[in-house]
Amino acid sequence: MMNRVSALIAGVLFGMGMMLSGMIDPHKVLGFLDITGAWDPSLAFVMGGALLVFMPVYFLVIRRRQQPVCETSFSVSTNTVIDKRLIAGASLFGVGWGLAGICPGPAVTSLPSQNGVIVVFLVAMLVGMSLVNRYDQHVAVRQKTH
Repeated sequence: MMNRVSALIAGVLFGMGMMLSGMIDPHKVLGFLDITGAWDPSLAFVMGGALLVFMPVYFLVIRRRQQPVCETSFSVSTNTVIDKRLIAGASLFGVGWGLAGICPGPAVTSLPSQNGVIVVFLVAMLVGMSLVNRYDQHVAVRQKTH
């Protein structure tokens, strides 16, 4: 129960931070990404501020712990391979973010605004995730039969 409560608190704080900083505003995000035009550097300060808070805690507390407070072990990816799948996924994410000015975290945070564009984005994202999962299952079945 404690891990769910702490996850909820962290999620609410994260969402409030995104709202207060303007990271859920697609126009502000697009202004930040437009480095050759009317560039808005304010989100760089938001990210820098987040790093100033995160880095000392990470190096002084988290890296020294044997296990998380609310779990039995840390969940850290061990994948070190940069393959076509990773590059394609990162490219699609970046292109989508650049075109729409929305990424998944801020989109979920923006959902209560009842903005139709956000709803379409989230539906398209969920459909895309579902298609990738089905493709993975299809490939796994084909590999088992061959």
